[in-house]
Amino acid sequence: MTDGMKEQPKRSLSGLKVKPVYTPDDLANTDFARDVGQPGEFPFTRGPYPNMYLGRLWTRRQIAGFGTAQATNERYRFLLDHGQNGISTDFDHPTLTGYDSDHELAEGEVGRLGVAIDSVRDMDDLFLDIPLDQVSVSLTINHPAIVLMGMFLSVSEQRGVDWGKLRGTVQNDSLKEFHGQKTFALGPGPSLKLTTDIVEFCTNHVPNWYTISISGYHIRESGSDAVQELAFTIAQGMAYVESALERGLPVDSFAPRLSFFFGCHNDVFEEVAKYRAARRMWARIMKDRYKASKPESMRLRFHTQTLGSTLMRQDPQNNIARGTLQALAAVLGGTQSLHVSGYDEAFDIPSEEAMRMSLATQLILSHESGVTNTVDPLAGSYFVESMTN
Repeated sequence: MTDGMKEQPKRSLSGLKVKPVYTPDDLANTDFARDVGQPGEFPFTRGPYPNMYLGRLWTRRQIAGFGTAQATNERYRFLLDHGQNGISTDFDHPTLTGYDSDHELAEGEVGRLGVAIDSVRDMDDLFLDIPLDQVSVSLTINHPAIVLMGMFLSVSEQRGVDWGKLRGTVQNDSLKEFHGQKTFALGPGPSLKLTTDIVEFCTNHVPNWYTISISGYHIRESGSDAVQELAFTIAQGMAYVESALERGLPVDSFAPRLSFFFGCHNDVFEEVAKYRAARRMWARIMKDRYKASKPESMRLRFHTQTLGSTLMRQDPQNNIARGTLQALAAVLGGTQSLHVSGYDEAFDIPSEEAMRMSLATQLILSHESGVTNTVDPLAGSYFVESMTN
């Protein structure tokens, strides 16, 4: 029986065949300049920037959001005190679906799975004592994104912060709500219009803001594999580009401020290959299909969150190892920012201890592992290049 099992072909988590040994023959049809290239150059397989982490490390962006704006603000400040350098906000279901906390349909859901935000005052409390012109902020909101984005801009204006100095992202990925997260409030047509409204407004008035975080993470958490995650995410991105083009926006005016959001599972090499393939695909689509001319319009930049669905309630300390492996894969794949899920997230809002450990994991990877010393260190691997293809 053991011998029979050894004879079975190995497969990745997504079902891709994995050979026991790879050789140059597996890359016989690969052209280095065409398919791999140099870091920071088309097709950006090896990364969006020439020096990657040698120039700037990824942003440590642990997501937080629970209860009231004041409670979440306390968590933000705890994270910033322990090595975080970017903020990401989780909103509760009433906020995600456009209901005020006192609406009858919000009963029992307020502040449970994220922070409740009902007003500009709440938004101000959420970012109390946080310098908005110095810390990048990610607002994880979709169908009501235009409202929450307006609140955030109002708070920054009240504090005298010029919109041109704001750095961050609004998720604003309306289409993935219908097959991913499923917290939709509008139909596909109206929600896509609002998504494009934000793209147009920020392109003209908030120039350093990423206008959409095109999200595969939620699709992966809903049961897809890595191949499906990539396919759906790229398709959504194409829909947003086409909507903006129909609005009359030149592709090179808005495409540089599109970003992506992927999950990371336990299969280290498949995840690395997924990220490298995503960059290559997006670059070719933007250049060949949409005639982008700026390199900034073709290079895919992404945030990674290690997958909560991989965490186990039993023996939760084992989740530390899972999170570390997934974080390593994200870094080897060239992520621009990272959230490492807390080891206790399988059964609770992550504790301060779990978040401190997640940040420590990122810091150890940054400064003690050596993975940041070389750009795209797995490039040229017969296995990784073959799987990327």
